[in-house]
Amino acid sequence: MAKNATYAVKFRRRIEGKTNYKRRLGLLKSGMPRLVVRITNTRVIVQFVAYEHAGDKVLLTTSSDMLKSHGWKGSTKNVPAAYLTGLLAGKQSPVKQAVLDSGISHPNQRMFAVLKGVLDTGVSVAHSPDTLPSDERISGAHLQESVAKQIARVRARIESGAAKRVKKEQPVKKAAKPAKKTAQKPAKK
Repeated sequence: MAKNATYAVKFRRRIEGKTNYKRRLGLLKSGMPRLVVRITNTRVIVQFVAYEHAGDKVLLTTSSDMLKSHGWKGSTKNVPAAYLTGLLAGKQSPVKQAVLDSGISHPNQRMFAVLKGVLDTGVSVAHSPDTLPSDERISGAHLQESVAKQIARVRARIESGAAKRVKKEQPVKKAAKPAKKTAQKPAKK
């Protein structure tokens, strides 16, 4: 008589390709919070996540969209934006030690740029120094000079803890034109 089914259904998130449970178990065994980096087509998302029995608890979420409030006008998905997002996340981080969680995706330069930003704020994350992008790529030296200046300005604002809101430049308003006088129609009786 058969005791077990011939086929065991895998977990839903494994079937969907969202979670590698073997890698996740290895990260959770460390006992440290995870530095979760997710890169989409439009932005970079950085989270500090701690394991709890009831479910993972997100301690902090930072997105590259938040750079706009610090004066960033460039792309929110390139290497300098990833570095600045990591710098911002590390500055606000509630933890001093973490382990990098790349998820199901393969690590790339933007992910390691986030890691370098977090490391520059003093958060300890295990890594190999060979994987980090060069200072030239992070500072924007390979881009236009105006972009490199903007990167330096935003980095200084984040490091100094300057006000999070940047006033938008108000366009100069033109003088209002005088209203045309229209003939008043006589009231109907």
